[in-house]
Formats: sequence, C-alpha cells, structure tokens
Amino acid sequence: MPSSALVLLLLGLATIGFLVSRGRAAQFQSDHRSVHSRPNYHGWYSFIWVFLPAALLVVAWSILSPSYIGPAVINSLPADVQPEAGIARDMFLSEVQSLAEGRSEYSFSPGAEQGAALYKEMASRGNWVVAALAGALALLGFFFAFTRVKPDFRARTRVERFMMGLLIFASIVAIMTTLGIVFSLLFESLRFFEKVSPFEFLFGTHWSPQQAIRADQVGSSGAFGAVPLFWGTAFITIIAMTVAVPIGLLSAIYLTQYASPRFRKWMKPILEVLAGVPTVVYGYFAALTVAPLIRQFGYMIGLQDPSSESALAAGLVMGVMIIPFMSSLSDDAITAVPSAMKDGSLALGATPSETIRKVLIPAALPGIVGGFLLAVSRAIGETMIVVMAAGLAANLTANPFESVTTVTTQIVALLTGDQEFDSAKTLSAFALGLVLFIVTLILNVYALRVVKKYREAYE
Repeated sequence: MPSSALVLLLLGLATIGFLVSRGRAAQFQSDHRSVHSRPNYHGWYSFIWVFLPAALLVVAWSILSPSYIGPAVINSLPADVQPEAGIARDMFLSEVQSLAEGRSEYSFSPGAEQGAALYKEMASRGNWVVAALAGALALLGFFFAFTRVKPDFRARTRVERFMMGLLIFASIVAIMTTLGIVFSLLFESLRFFEKVSPFEFLFGTHWSPQQAIRADQVGSSGAFGAVPLFWGTAFITIIAMTVAVPIGLLSAIYLTQYASPRFRKWMKPILEVLAGVPTVVYGYFAALTVAPLIRQFGYMIGLQDPSSESALAAGLVMGVMIIPFMSSLSDDAITAVPSAMKDGSLALGATPSETIRKVLIPAALPGIVGGFLLAVSRAIGETMIVVMAAGLAANLTANPFESVTTVTTQIVALLTGDQEFDSAKTLSAFALGLVLFIVTLILNVYALRVVKKYREAYE
C-alpha cells in the first residue's frame, strides 16, 4: 500500500476516533455531570493517539526503507551482476529504484531489471507489513484514548500541551533552518574571501567572474568587483518603487476614502490578483512587450542603438508587480487610523482632500513607510523579471535604456549547471547571497520596528 494512501486511511480512522470519543464525552454533559473538558477536547485527544504514532511509523519507513531495501536487493542478485562498492553501487541502486517506481522504462546496467523486480517485491511486502503495524498502533491508540474518556479526565490540558509542543517544534525547525542558511552562507563566503579581497569585492567596479581553465590563458584570475551588481539592484529597485509607490498609495486612498463599498468590494480583489501572477509571466511580458516599446521610444528621442534589454523595462514591470503589495499595506494603514480623527477634521471645516493630506496620511505614515520598506525588500529579491528583461551585463551606468544586472540574477548565473565549489567564481555567489541577506534583513527589521510603533499608537 502506498504511503500516501496509508496516511489518508489513518486520517479516516483518526476522524472516526474523534467522533466516537466526542460522542461518548457528550453523554456526560447530557447527564448534567461535572466535567473538566468539553467533548471536542476528548475527540482531539483520541485523534492524536490514533493518528500520530501510526503516522510517525509510516514516515520513518518512507525515509529509511531505501537504505534497507537497496542493500538487500544487491545481496540477492547473482554475484556476476552485483556492482562494486562506491559510486557504481549508488548509481546502480538509483537506476533500480527508478525502474521499480516507474520513473524510468529502460535499464542500462546488467541485472537492473532483475533488481527492480526484487526491489518492487520487497517494497510491496514491507509496505503491507508497515500498514498492518500502523493499523494495530491506530487501534491501540484508540482503545487507550477511549478508556480515558471520563468526566474528570483533563483532556483539554493534554491537548493544549500537545499543541504547545507542536508549536515549539515548528518554531525550532524555522529557527534551525534560518541558522543553517546563515552559517552555510557565512562559511562559503569566508572561503571566497580567502581567495578574493573583501575590499575588492565590496568596492571594485569591474565584475567578470569567468575564470580560464589554463593558468596561461587570458583573464584566468577573474574580476570580482561587485559595485556594478549593487548599483544595478538599487537602480532597478528605484525605478520599480517610482512606479509602485505613487500608484499603490493613490489607489489605496481612493479605495478607502472615495470608492463606494460595492466598488471597493470588487476592485480590491481584482487589484490583488496581480500579486498572484507568477513572476515568470511578468518576465515574459517585460521581454516581449515592454522592452521592445522602450527600445522604440529610445529611437524616437534620438538615442543611438538603445539596448533591447534595459533597466527601465525591468523596473517598470517590477513596479507593476509590486503595486498590489504597496496598495494593500497602505490600505490597511489608512483603514486602521481611528475614525474620530477623520470626523474631527471634517467637523472643523476641512475638505476631504485636506483631511487626507493633513490628517490621515500623517497618521498612517509609519504603516505606509513600513509597507514601503517591505516592498523594497521584495523588489531587491526579484530575479525572473531581471533575467528576462534587463540582461546579464554588469554595467555601471545611470542610463535606464542600457542593460544592467542585479545580485540575484548573478547568483542564478553563477550556480547554473555543473559547478566546482572550490573556485572563486562559484564561491562568489555565496558572498553575493550574504550581502543580499544582510541588506534585506536590515530592511525587514527596520520595517517591522516602524510597523510595531504604528500599531502601538492606535491599538
């Protein structure tokens, strides 16, 4: 039985256990007895005991079964087709597993088809054994939980402790993941700075990480001055925010202060649909529609051979993508301003536009600024639009009609394909990632501090 089907079966059994235990506990309340916990808590206590131990067994089998079945399959094959230890053995097992799971139809190694048949047979037998054990665990868990359903049983305390432990576990996983990302970036960046001077990386103006294969070949040392990348990232972000901030803020003002409730009900979701469009779609739109129009405009104003990929094209489309983000955050900030401030301004004779300019916007400014900083972080981390519309050229230029590149784009370019993680070229991607991580972290922390200050003022 597949693991996914087994998990669904366990969920069904756990649901039955929930309903039975809750029905049993509901009888206590109907008898007007003094009970400690509501029936739902008894139901969830049963659900946990039915589902959790059996599900952990299924997950453990799914993770550990390949390491158990693989060697057993190889030992069962004839000696003349058994692969040698090392990489050949791992490749053979990968081929056998692909054949057994239907991800591949052709075999290239002798004995692979025979091994796939054995693998499938052992996996099927093991799955049925695990299914039987999981079913037994689920039944034992149900009987254990059902016998605890009594008026004085503290089911609520047990369930709340379990949920608290689950939340703590989720928090630890999130924290450890973040620490893993930070330490991996830091470790690889230190290896890069052993090869390249940090001063050259942070203040150099020439970026050419292509290293030659031979030592006597021209350009074998490479150039790792990242200033053009930092400038390209900032340049495109400035263009994007120039588009997103006015349109997003004005749309939020209109939807909150001037639009009718019916119009707002329909218009706000339509505006936020833009946030759900994949960035690769924006990239296609920028490359196929916006970039050619900007190039034609460059010819109209007398530019000599404007680039087909430009910072202006990427920045404009990125700004359109960020509009719903900026609009939604500004909308929330303006809506959260106490209505008494608006009513007091209007009662003193101020016009609606004066009230917006002199009362609502200043009062909501911390929230708007926090939204602006979060939008900047979103723009800095964008990749697909830049790859498809701005190009890969590391130019240090202030001309929006020329091609530029960003930090995220170069990270993608450096880590695409087969790479050796002992060269400065590949390790430079981690140094760029570390710089990007620090910048976005500072922006997000500052934005959260601004938003926190705003919330403390009006909650």
